[in-house]
Amino acid sequence: MMDFDDRPYDLDEELEHVRSVLLDSALLDDTIATLGPAEPICLPPSATVEEAIARMLERRQACVLVVDAERRLTGILTERDVLTRVAGAARDARKTPLREVMTVNPEALSANDRIAYALHCMSVAGYRTVPLVDAERRPIGVVTVSDVIRWLAQLFPEAVLNLPPSDTLKRPHEMDAG
Repeated sequence: MMDFDDRPYDLDEELEHVRSVLLDSALLDDTIATLGPAEPICLPPSATVEEAIARMLERRQACVLVVDAERRLTGILTERDVLTRVAGAARDARKTPLREVMTVNPEALSANDRIAYALHCMSVAGYRTVPLVDAERRPIGVVTVSDVIRWLAQLFPEAVLNLPPSDTLKRPHEMDAG
């Protein structure tokens, strides 16, 4: 004979358990490739900051990857670098080569690394943009905090889609810089 649990069945509790298991599984199993990383913008160290900014604006990306003659990653220039190392230091973007203001030998990940590891790097080190490289350290993509947020929103669509609407859009005609 079977024993039955006499406790009342709580559907909300069961759904929360399922959500927790799905998140744990996705964090542990999903790779960065799942995020659909953007194709990187790659420039040589001799390119100017002005060139880098133009490419970043054109492609709406937050960084430029700096590569050597063999197309291996040697540096990164991010929006934050432009603000702090160029504009904040009163440098001329038209004359400043990337080699003078880039972050040298940045940490990079593989598309096969877990999203959880990318999230860890972003959280602990404060990265908003992380280069993706192949086995020879050649850039193959860029993963951003926004990519991770979109992935999380897809894991919990009911939580995102069921938010009550606000009265108005804050700035519907402005381009988001993030």
